[in-house]
Amino acid sequence: MKQIVLASLLMGSLTLPLAAQPAPDAPPPPDTKEERQKNTAAKLAGLLQFVSASCPESKPNYETFKTVVRGLGIEPDALAGGELILRVKAYADVYGKDVPANCAKAVANFGESGTIIPGLVVKP
Repeated sequence: MKQIVLASLLMGSLTLPLAAQPAPDAPPPPDTKEERQKNTAAKLAGLLQFVSASCPESKPNYETFKTVVRGLGIEPDALAGGELILRVKAYADVYGKDVPANCAKAVANFGESGTIIPGLVVKP
């Protein structure tokens, strides 16, 4: 049930930006449901990679991440290789262009009281 709720929240938030900056270096928008889900998973993985490397007041909650990504129909391990790892790195790089703003946005959207996926980013 938790997976369904998290996936619903995530799918409903696809129209909201994940960070303060757009992702100009990211691939063009996907045109199938499966590609949109892969891209969303890559955005989240890039966000968590950024948070882990750049936001000392926060850390990723990988269990929540795995639940959300599996709810999208993507196995988390799929994000560690191939074309998807390139998307993950592209998003992490974009988020890294404005560290203070994007760390704050990550907490606002994905922190314990987040507006998009609460608990994806937690305090260390």
